[in-house]
Amino acid sequence: MRKLPVYLLLDTSGSMNGEPIESVRNGMQTLLSALRQDPHAIESAWLSVITFSDSAKQLTPLTELGQFQMPAISASGTTSMGAALSLLAERVGHEVTKTTADQKGDWKPIVFMMTDGDPTDDLAAGIAAIKAARLGTVIACAAGPNANVRELQRITESVVRLDTADSNTIRAFFKWVSASIATTSQKIDLTKKDANGLADLPPPPPEVNVVL
Repeated sequence: MRKLPVYLLLDTSGSMNGEPIESVRNGMQTLLSALRQDPHAIESAWLSVITFSDSAKQLTPLTELGQFQMPAISASGTTSMGAALSLLAERVGHEVTKTTADQKGDWKPIVFMMTDGDPTDDLAAGIAAIKAARLGTVIACAAGPNANVRELQRITESVVRLDTADSNTIRAFFKWVSASIATTSQKIDLTKKDANGLADLPPPPPEVNVVL
């Protein structure tokens, strides 16, 4: 069975403390509940969680949906976004099976990254690393007014924005993420083609604004 790898890169810096990080925890639970009721997602989706604050950490390695355990997430420190991208590329290299002449590998990974601020490290090395990795759709979410959209546009052309980083908007974002994973898992089953970009995902809800 070819995996559909899904990587969630979550900003857990100090500015996410309080309602934003609690909303991320609740959003993750909503996402898991929704996906576990979807037969296509159950069959193909594997999840990994990478957080970034003073450093980047993979809290959960790529795990099939049925076995996935919600990691403990807390907020403190700075915003090592470049380190998170480098770690993502490294983990994709280890966890995602490549297509060879003898076998079909996994589907291209879908990546959802959420941040409420500015990177506090150098993005250039991380961007170079993910460009060299075999990624499919990369969505970056700017949560709240202090998130730097311009920096996220260096990473991917698929950037969305939440006007606020409160419980309602973050919940709406995670519901859209779960719908996007479910839709992608269904599409790859039917079309046998990788997803590429926002055009292959369901339209975002009103709380999630596409940055043009």
